[in-house]
Amino acid sequence: MSQPTPRKILESLLPHLRVAAAYARQIQAQIVAHPAKQADNFFAAALSDADLSIQTFVEVALLGLFPNIRFYGEEYEKSYNTKYFRAIDLGPQDDYLVTLDPIDGTQFYLDGHSNYQIILTVLNQDDYEAVLAITPAQYTYCYALRGQGCWQGHLDDPLDACQPLQISQPDPTLFLGWAMGHLTPFLSDRYRVIDIATSYSNQVQVPLINGMLSGEVAGAVLKAGQWIDSAALAFMAKEAGGLVTTLEGEALPPLSTCQDYRRSGLIIAASPSVHQDLLAAVQAASQ
Repeated sequence: MSQPTPRKILESLLPHLRVAAAYARQIQAQIVAHPAKQADNFFAAALSDADLSIQTFVEVALLGLFPNIRFYGEEYEKSYNTKYFRAIDLGPQDDYLVTLDPIDGTQFYLDGHSNYQIILTVLNQDDYEAVLAITPAQYTYCYALRGQGCWQGHLDDPLDACQPLQISQPDPTLFLGWAMGHLTPFLSDRYRVIDIATSYSNQVQVPLINGMLSGEVAGAVLKAGQWIDSAALAFMAKEAGGLVTTLEGEALPPLSTCQDYRRSGLIIAASPSVHQDLLAAVQAASQ
């Protein structure tokens, strides 16, 4: 079965994702929330009209453009289109799985913040092939291709017009994901620490994992990285020159060894020194 290249998938879907971004911006002020999903925390539980509508829109585009593609969307259980895709899981090598987080940061979106994203990925059996992340409220997007780097551009730019993105001199700020706040005492003497469980505000926007790409965040520690969002942003950070390891400081295992569409704990760092600080904090907290 002939497969489109990861770059071709991004190029083909980008026009449709621009429309989805405009839709997300347009309705944010009037957005309607749905009853919370079952999840580990209130961020993951948030659901809105935009999540469901954007996923449906991208599914229609995918089925029209690449009818034989594998696809997993965050809201697959509620989608009318899941049954029309060939599969929703990883396949053999080079039988790509496209994934979508239609609104990454739904709670932030519902609270009127501007750092929510639309994230599309192309996964292979072993690792990411490509990620495209749009920040609709800022009219920007980034994309990364495996082993080829990361780029950033205005939302109207074609892929070829984007500029190389390289992590350099980030703010001394760290992001700790849900259930990782216990690391704060081992880091707060050198860094501003954002423990998302206690630092989040519906009034004041705080940097998130995507701050790795904007220079707002120098590192992050996650208990788990969902393939559709945080693990995808970790891949982009790596392609932009950062370091990404397990919580033990080891190389990430193949995606095919992961469970439930997510990686286990991640350390993401802008530099070797930040990575060493984060790894030392994880080790100290475990003693």
